This record gives sequence, structure tokens and C-alpha cells, in this order.
Amino acid sequence: MPLVALALSGCTGGSDQPSPTASGPAGDCKAPASGELSDGVDVTGEVEAKPEVSFDTPLEVATTQRTTLVQGSGEVAGQGAVANVRIAVYDAGTGAEVTSAGFDEGQQPTQLTVSTDYYVPGIVDAIACVPSGSRTVTVASAADMTTATAGEQAATPTPVVIVADVVSIVPTKATGEAQPPQDGFPTVELADDGQPTVTIPPGTEPPSDLRIEVLKKGDGPVVPDPANVTVQYQGVNWTTGEVFDQSWGKGTPTPFSTDQVVPGFAKAMIGQTVGSQVVVIIPPAEGYGEAGQPSAGIGGTDTLVFVIDVLAVA
Repeated sequence: MPLVALALSGCTGGSDQPSPTASGPAGDCKAPASGELSDGVDVTGEVEAKPEVSFDTPLEVATTQRTTLVQGSGEVAGQGAVANVRIAVYDAGTGAEVTSAGFDEGQQPTQLTVSTDYYVPGIVDAIACVPSGSRTVTVASAADMTTATAGEQAATPTPVVIVADVVSIVPTKATGEAQPPQDGFPTVELADDGQPTVTIPPGTEPPSDLRIEVLKKGDGPVVPDPANVTVQYQGVNWTTGEVFDQSWGKGTPTPFSTDQVVPGFAKAMIGQTVGSQVVVIIPPAEGYGEAGQPSAGIGGTDTLVFVIDVLAVA
């Protein structure tokens, strides 16, 4: 169903980037007000348990409204933050469930970025400015359930009712225990905000095989294969020592699927624990291959180095 893709799938733009295909400031928060429609939705059940939802149908929704059912006391999901969320979406016309994430038995919360660069406004409105530990119910207008991405052909949007539990806010940097660095790897220095500076060993040839070191060991869940992983990352060309791509400075960590990135990047994430920071040396065969990535200045013989902070997994 198209709504599922629009509502719960990340929709990043900028496909020309050489991507290896937290909380934002609460002061930037803009949340919809409650109203008669959102107040009239009956939601029962504990936070983080699948809700029972009922409302009069069909709901005629002109403007998005949101009511806080349970007020948490944790960190606030500010603009650009990545939140661990359990969420269910219902058709406002029929009351039928459209989709849900994070509520099934054994299922981890899903990660949603508080930004319309990634999700339709109705989904963002359901979690924006919400303290973790909270449950909200949002009645989203049809207009707020359509994407504004240029060139995308979306199905006719439908108003929906959204129940969202904001479980926690994803950290913006790795928080694991420091590990001793290994010989033969570039040195990594971290700024206070976690952004790395990578120095390639001068006058050294890169190894011909894939190599991975752990600089911080987290104590969170293990990344399975496949998985959707939220990371901070920086990519450096061993040949030039220059950064060719990174999430740092973009205002939010980046979600990736392990089956949609270059093989070496995926291998560096799979099997790691959330909270870890890893360095991976990727030879061409495990990276962009003989074609390289000319738009990023990567040749077919260039070895790549990535520093990856593993922040969340779903």
C-alpha cells in the first residue's frame, strides 16, 4: 500500500552523493495543537504495548491535530533527532489499521528522524517535540500524508490516525567503552561532539584485504543481517587523505540498510553492537569496484576508510 512507503520508509534525496549505498534542539520544536478530533480518539493499553484504538468514522480532517495521552519525562525529540518509536497508523475513513512498526512481539522500536526530509509531515508531527516515554495520538490531514519530494508520483493521500510511543532518543555519537587501537590502521581523533578526524599513516600502502577494528565497544543489541542501522559515518580516501562523504554536519545521523550499501560498509556494521565505533579499511573490490565513484573523486584502485558510529538498529 503506497501509504506504508510514504509513512514509514525513509525518503532521503540526493542520490548523487557517494553515500555507502539525536536529539535536535528542543527550541526548534513545532508541534500541532490538540483538537476535538484528536481528543475524541479512544486509545487503551500501556505505553509500548500494541494499542486498542477506536474512533467515529469517517473522520473529516482539515487540519492535523495531536493529543498527548501519556506525558513522558525523558529527552525531547527535537528537530533532526532520531527517535526510537513504536507506531501504528489507521485509516481515518474506515478505522482499519494501515501499518505498524515496533509493536509485534520481539520487535525492536523503529527509528524515525524528526525531519520532513525523511518522512511525511503527518508522521513527523506525531513525534516532534515529544519527551521520550510519551504516547501521542495524531489525526493527520491528507495533505500532511503526502510527500513533497520533487519528481515523486504519490498515490492520492488519505487522512490517518497515528498512535506513537516515543521510547527513547538515539544518541548522536558512539557511547561504548574505548578499545585499544590496532596496528596498521589510520589514527582517529574525536572532537567533543564525536566528529572524527582521520589521519592516514604517511608513506604506507593500504592493505589489500578488508580490515575492521573496534575503537568503542557498545553494549546494545547486535546488528543482524539484514538490518536497518542508524549511524554517524565519515569516509576518507586512503590515496588522498581527504573526506569524500560524511553524516557529520548534516544535522542528524543517517539510516542505512545493510543490503543497500557497498559490501565492505555492510560487513563493518553486521555483528557489531549498538553503541560501538568501528573503523573499516575497504579495498576497491569491497567498495565501488573498478568503476570507482568519479563524482566523489574515488578511482577504481582507491582504498577507502570509514569511521562508523553504530547508534541504533531495527
